[in-house]
Amino acid sequence: MNKNIKLAVAGAVLALSSQASNAGIIIPAGDWTLDVNGNVNAFANWTKADHSGATASAVTGGLAKSRDALSEDKTQGINTGLLPAWLGFTGKTRQNDTDVEFTISIQPNASSNGVTGDATPAALFRQSYVSFGDKSWGSVKLGKDLGIFAGDSILNDMTLLGVGAGAANSGGSTTLGGIGTGYIYAAWKGQVAYTTPNFNGFQATVGIVNPNQGLAGVSELSSLTSDLYQDRFGLEGKASYSFAADNFSGKIWVSGISNKVTAGNLVAGAISNTKEYTATGADIGINLNAGNAGLTAYYYTGDGLGTTFALANGYDHTNSAKRDSDGGYVQATYVLPTKTKLGLAYGRSNLDLAAGATGGQLVDFNERKTVGLYHPLTKHLNLVAEFNNIESRAHGGNKQENTTGSLGAILFF
Repeated sequence: MNKNIKLAVAGAVLALSSQASNAGIIIPAGDWTLDVNGNVNAFANWTKADHSGATASAVTGGLAKSRDALSEDKTQGINTGLLPAWLGFTGKTRQNDTDVEFTISIQPNASSNGVTGDATPAALFRQSYVSFGDKSWGSVKLGKDLGIFAGDSILNDMTLLGVGAGAANSGGSTTLGGIGTGYIYAAWKGQVAYTTPNFNGFQATVGIVNPNQGLAGVSELSSLTSDLYQDRFGLEGKASYSFAADNFSGKIWVSGISNKVTAGNLVAGAISNTKEYTATGADIGINLNAGNAGLTAYYYTGDGLGTTFALANGYDHTNSAKRDSDGGYVQATYVLPTKTKLGLAYGRSNLDLAAGATGGQLVDFNERKTVGLYHPLTKHLNLVAEFNNIESRAHGGNKQENTTGSLGAILFF
């Protein structure tokens, strides 16, 4: 199984289930070894908007649910969780003293549906890359894969096997897990990256990522759309140290990001009030495991980086200033005698007002509390039950809150 999806599906499962397998379907093919891998999952979600008077626009950038279009505060839906259904193809070979690998993956989101029950969102293609290298000098990756900055935050999130925030009513795509309530989405990006050899547990990656042009819909005002134009490749990097001794293991990591951006107000097709700035971010995290117990702690900070999704609401056009943001999550897990893993998590993402700004509907914070049970019914099949409480509050005082109960299963192969 390729590196990132192996971490996402196998590594996450191993963190939550002692019986999980981390191998896909291996097929020898001449000089190549092919690995067909992935997952299928679905969850039934019951959501209640606890502040029934709130509207969808009460907190701009808020993640908590409000009443639906019929003013009902209770909704249900059956959808995939944070991790989409996944079908990956990886090929590996060693030629001329060089390890060569390719990966292509498809995410069909098959559990989503439209009004008639047969409409399905377009399939995603989140991975398509080639890598080559050797353990003596490292490896180079070219193509589309999980972002380097904040990637470990999502790979260590227990809701990767469940739902977390953002449970859809019906017919939606994936949920958010802890995205926007503890970390910024790493996203899947075109990149050229170099990873060092593993020096007794220490490893580092640096890379340039695709400069996304014309990112619409990142303004703080619903009546105003902002476009972002990046003037150079994004820069991302991370370093980590993994260790293990007897019944104890762990990992510490740091990562960073830098994007040079020109932002402008887009009104009636015309862009005005442009401003060039550099958005930066950094994070640090630790994951510890001792016997049946596990602990993860993570923190990030950003300058003009925004919240939930990179660069979203990171700049205040009215006051011509960047916004600071930060957040993180703590997560504790314990494997019960039944092999069921109990997990407790708290996460929060904060977005500060720019200098000179006051109040308003802009989100101040999104907060998540999660209780989860993850049970390995078989070697490859996990049953999942989660309860999530999501709260969003605006700088002006508006508040939205919802609770979601989820039951489902996730199968890995």
